[in-house]
Amino acid sequence: MPSLRLERSSCSGPPGTGKTTFAKGIASRLAWPFVEIEAAEIAGEGPEREAKLLAESFARTRADLATAVVFCDEVEDLAAARTEQRKVSPSVTNEFLKQIPRMRELPEHLLVCATNWVSRLDAAFLRPGRFDYVLPVGPPDAEARRAIWGRYVEEITDVEFKLDSLVAGSELFTPADIEFAARKAAQHAFEREHFDGTTQRATEDEFLTAIHSTRPSLTREILQGFEQDVGQFARY
Repeated sequence: MPSLRLERSSCSGPPGTGKTTFAKGIASRLAWPFVEIEAAEIAGEGPEREAKLLAESFARTRADLATAVVFCDEVEDLAAARTEQRKVSPSVTNEFLKQIPRMRELPEHLLVCATNWVSRLDAAFLRPGRFDYVLPVGPPDAEARRAIWGRYVEEITDVEFKLDSLVAGSELFTPADIEFAARKAAQHAFEREHFDGTTQRATEDEFLTAIHSTRPSLTREILQGFEQDVGQFARY
C-alpha cells in the first residue's frame, strides 16, 4: 500500500450511536489491524502505573504493527479536563498528550478516540494539531433507521410489510436499541411457533410490540445536549 498521511480523529456522541462501529469500519475499509486501548483496563492501577501502561500500549502498537487503527473508547477516562473534581490523574492525561504527536509521525497509523462527553475532555486534548477532526456521531435519522430495520426484518421474517411504522416508532432509538427490539420480536415469534404450533414468522405487530416494550436509550434532553456539543466542539 502506498504511504498515506491520515489525520487523527475524535468522535463524540450519545452512548450506543455507533462510535465503535465507525472506528471498526475505518479499519475494515483500510484493511488495517484494529487495536483498542481500553481505559477500564488501565484505570485503577495508580496514577504513575496507569501512565506507564498507557505509554507501553502505544509503544507496542508502534513497534509491532506497520499499519493500525488505534481506537480508544471512553477517552474521557484518560483525558478529562484537569480540574479539582477530576477522577483522572494529570500524569495520565499528560502521557496521552505526549503519545499523540508520536502517532502523528507514523504515516500509516490512525488514532481514533471516542467519547460520550466531549465537554469533559481537557481543552489541550481537543486543540487543533492534536486532533484534526472532531466528528459528531449522532442518533440514526429516519433513513438510517429504515436501513437498520430493513436488515433485521429481512433476517427475522418472511412476512412482507412496510417499515414506516417501525421507523416512526423508534425515533429515539440507537442502533443498539433497534437490534434489541428486533431480537425481542424474533424471540416472541419463536415462542409462538414453539408453544402454539404456528408456522408464521415474526409479524409487523410483533415488531411493534417489541418497540413499545423497549425503553429508548435517548431522550430529548440528551439530543439537545448533543446538538449543543456539535455547535461548540465539532470540527470537520
